[in-house]
Amino acid sequence: MRWVDDAHLDQDLIGYLFALRDQVQAELKVLLRELELTDAQADALWRLSGEREMTARRLADRLNCDASTATSMIDRLEKHGLVRRVPHPTDRRAKIVQLTPRGCELRERVIRHTAERSPFARLDHDSRLRLHSLFREAAGDVPAGPASSGRDDHEEEEP
Repeated sequence: MRWVDDAHLDQDLIGYLFALRDQVQAELKVLLRELELTDAQADALWRLSGEREMTARRLADRLNCDASTATSMIDRLEKHGLVRRVPHPTDRRAKIVQLTPRGCELRERVIRHTAERSPFARLDHDSRLRLHSLFREAAGDVPAGPASSGRDDHEEEEP
C-alpha cells in the first residue's frame, strides 16, 4: 500500500463515510416509503429508544436541528401514533418523548431492514469488531447505540 499524507487520508475516510451513508439511505428508502416515513422521522425513531428521558430539546440536539423542527417532527410522529409525550419526572415544564408500541415496532423494522442490508455485512466478524472499536474511538463522546445516521439536514419533508 502506498503512503498517503494525513490530509488525503482524512478526505478519503470522509468520502467513504458519505458513500456508506448513501448506500444505507438508498437501501432504506423503499421501506420508508412503505411505512410512510421521511428520512428525518426514521432517524428520530432510531434515536428515541436510546435514552429513557428524551425531551424534544435533547432529540433536537441528537438530530442536529433546532427545537422547533424537532417539535414539528414529534407532532407528526404523535399524530401517526408512533410517539407520545409524558410528563418529565422531575421537571414539570418538560415532557418526555416515548415510542408507542407501534413506534417500537416500526423502529425495529427499520433497524432490522438496515442491519440485513448493511454494507458492513461484506466484512467478517473480526473485521466488524475492529471497525466498531475504531468508530467508537473516532466518535469520542457520541452516544452509543443505533443513534447516528450522519445526516446534517433534518428539515422535515413531507412524504
